[in-house]
Amino acid sequence: MTKSFDCGNEPRQDEFSCLVAKEVERVLAKYDEVLKERSSISSRMLTGNTAVADLLSATPQQAIHDDLTALATEFVRRLAADAAHRSDESAREAASLTAPTEGTRGCEVLKARDQQSDCLRIEDWAGAVAGPTYLEEHFGIPRSTLHWWQRHNDVVALRKGARKHVFPLAQFIDGRPAPGIRQVLSWIPNSRPAWLWLTSPSPRLDGRIPIEMLRQDLAAEVISAARDFSSTLKSS
Repeated sequence: MTKSFDCGNEPRQDEFSCLVAKEVERVLAKYDEVLKERSSISSRMLTGNTAVADLLSATPQQAIHDDLTALATEFVRRLAADAAHRSDESAREAASLTAPTEGTRGCEVLKARDQQSDCLRIEDWAGAVAGPTYLEEHFGIPRSTLHWWQRHNDVVALRKGARKHVFPLAQFIDGRPAPGIRQVLSWIPNSRPAWLWLTSPSPRLDGRIPIEMLRQDLAAEVISAARDFSSTLKSS
């Protein structure tokens, strides 16, 4: 007789093992039923007829074989379908886990492109600019020093985006801001017009460019011209 499998009594047995056990139980039960049915028929009809007895003895065996073959085929088909279903679920779960990562990377790429685009737009009018990381790596300017200069208006800092700043490279000489920038910013406090003035030919300086004069240690003339330019802005 067949043994009954109770999956509820094995909490640690996984679902797939339970399915196998149930299918085996069903096949064996069917096998027992076929045997009982064939035996009953044989006992009623075997009444001294040898030919009939031989036929009946052969027919149950063939029928049992066919039944078991069909059951085994169906069992394997169900196992294959279950395995395919589990594979699809695993694939969907993996996709759901990787999708946020891919989405995050996409956002990072777009953010980097936006920042690069901002730099290019600033460079259209301000010339070459760079952030704190570049200045530290290529100019040897520590971030703490750069921030100190920015707080005390020793450098021109141009806003990029909501919170970040970039720094025009032309204002640095040997890793330090050109002398006189603090005084210029005291007369022209807004960094953008201040840098535009510093990089444009000035009539008050006979057409010379203020930032180039600061780099040549001619700060006094530039500061005086910045004061006159500021007075003109206030009176207009």
